[in-house]
Amino acid sequence: MLDKLFSPSTVAVVGASRSPGKVGHDILANLVAGGFAGKIIPVNPSGGEMFDLKVFKKLADYRGKIDQVIIAVPSKYVLDLARDAISKKAFSIIVISAGFRETGETGSQQQDELADICKRGGARLLGPNCLGLINTDANLNSSFAGRMPQAGSIAVFSQSGALCTAMLDLAENRHIGLSKLISIGNKADLSEVDMLIALARDEQTRVIVGYLEDISSGDNFIKAAEEASNRKPVIILKSGTTVAGQKAAASHTGVLSGADTAYGAAFKRSGVCRADTFDAMFDYATAFNLQPLPMGNRVLIITNAGGPGTMAADAVEKSGLQVAVLDRNASTALRAQLPVAASIANPVDVLGDAGPDRYVAALQAAQKDPAVDAVLIILTPQAMTRPGETARAIIDHMDGSKPVLASFMGGKDVMPGRRELAAGGLPDYESPERAVAVLKAMHEYSVWRNRPPRMVTRFPVNRRRVERIISRRQRTGRLQLGEVRAKNILRAYGFQILDGRQATSPEEAVEIARFVGFPVAMKVVSPNIIHKTDLGGVRLDVTSSQEVDDAYELMMLRIRKQAPEAIIEGVYVEKMADPGLEVIVGMTRDPQFGPMLMFGLGGIFVEVLKDVTFHLAPITEDEAVQMLQSTRSYEMLKGKRGQKEVDIAAIAAALQRISQLTTDFPQIIELDINPMIVGEMGTEPVVADARMTLSALIKQNHSHN
Repeated sequence: MLDKLFSPSTVAVVGASRSPGKVGHDILANLVAGGFAGKIIPVNPSGGEMFDLKVFKKLADYRGKIDQVIIAVPSKYVLDLARDAISKKAFSIIVISAGFRETGETGSQQQDELADICKRGGARLLGPNCLGLINTDANLNSSFAGRMPQAGSIAVFSQSGALCTAMLDLAENRHIGLSKLISIGNKADLSEVDMLIALARDEQTRVIVGYLEDISSGDNFIKAAEEASNRKPVIILKSGTTVAGQKAAASHTGVLSGADTAYGAAFKRSGVCRADTFDAMFDYATAFNLQPLPMGNRVLIITNAGGPGTMAADAVEKSGLQVAVLDRNASTALRAQLPVAASIANPVDVLGDAGPDRYVAALQAAQKDPAVDAVLIILTPQAMTRPGETARAIIDHMDGSKPVLASFMGGKDVMPGRRELAAGGLPDYESPERAVAVLKAMHEYSVWRNRPPRMVTRFPVNRRRVERIISRRQRTGRLQLGEVRAKNILRAYGFQILDGRQATSPEEAVEIARFVGFPVAMKVVSPNIIHKTDLGGVRLDVTSSQEVDDAYELMMLRIRKQAPEAIIEGVYVEKMADPGLEVIVGMTRDPQFGPMLMFGLGGIFVEVLKDVTFHLAPITEDEAVQMLQSTRSYEMLKGKRGQKEVDIAAIAAALQRISQLTTDFPQIIELDINPMIVGEMGTEPVVADARMTLSALIKQNHSHN
């Protein structure tokens, strides 16, 4: 536990300075001004007094025990001072100083040595290159931030010190109270994982907010984030979301994924609410902190203007939430209390001349109605509007049964209302769209919190056969597995593979075609050709021996002309699959989070449409179905737009089988089944084409069971 980091009895500031504006001066001033009740020990070689406190020339001069040592001196002195802190049995050492890993190789070596000194001495290290920390519950400001926030129940940790100060400024501007603020800096020891574990158990914290640039350990992060999310909301803003610098990937799955996709999948898996912007991070935190979670996705909109109400309804529909339909009792009650011209359909339009009483009538009806899960109240400044009184009336009549958010739109005229909302603990947003984005995040977190226990299905498979294929290929260094060997592996894991053989001559191709039965598909086999269709290396629906002969010769001719360097091993002749919907299922192995499964519409359009979804393995049946539901093409799977309904459970089972295969064999770093042909209910999906990439060395298995 990190109790003595957050609530020390004795704090020493090494590098305490008499010069305002210097970091050592500001930290000492903050400790004193914050009202910290413990002992404060300034350390400076010149001795004397600062802030009526005795200044010690060195740490060793202080005779008692020190819980926390803050070091704010140039980096070249830090290692020796860390040893001094260890000799005083310090529990925590906060290194504010920069000049470590962020500066290059020498700084990186110094940082490793600093971490080693602290570890061997039994001290926890925060930083280096950090702002420090604040704990409002203990009146502790061990930082050089410009202000002490008001006490509250939102805890913030950040990899960026500058963002910490911006967060403090925004929190004050929005009247948001914080329980803790921790700058983790270079994460030489204490990282986001430690913060998640500590803050999950912290009684002063209701909501955890984090800003991250990277994650130190994927496995540990998912475990800590999932445990924290089971107790309270975790909201994270993750920067560095582009895929620049990603290595070129051989498969469709690799092309469509990227580092950011893996983070998204990890957050989804562990219940983290991901904020895309700095503002959204605080939008979410405020609502999670002040309002209950919704029981469902049905939103009632109350407005005094038609346009903003329509904007809100559009935002609700687009976000995947539902515009609630009031039940008969609520409609009757509202009709009796609102003017004839008012609309009691959703949005409920209380009209431009509405006073507090109409808003209260609509709010009370919504709170009593079992068909409403959340309420959004919109107010625009019109001639008769009384924003301050209306805000107070709304707050007085909220019963806490379901989340209520407000959007008081405008500037100066609505400020009295906004001040009342802030004072009364009702989250208020400048636009309806921002409020709806918050409701969506709350609903998704509520669904995650109420999810069934994770049960990963294990299918009976021929693991031995796959071990033989993979070890043989790794020994010979041929790490790209084409269609033939990839299908052999998939067959061992229960996938339906149609009859087929590899031919090395037109005569052999004809013989195989006759054996498997017409019509057949013919595909070139080459370790150098990934996209066979582009080079004329695929022929479908070949119906006679003569056509097989001709197709073989023409294929060889075209490919030798277009790819003269390619090694051609022959042509794969296979029984044609029955018609069906083409989908892609695949896996790419993320270095941080392990196997990441993909699903989307398949065939040649996968990279054009990019309608794909990702999830970390291992995956449950529920999660597999959720993957399908999260694509735009799910409607096609369900049989809309002239399509017949396909066997969704069979696709979900295929995803689970890939999940099992790729968690069983960490040697597989990429896998593509494209297309997999899916038929109507009760039919087995068919693997039409597949390929895999193996690692040169066997890596550690990633598993998040």
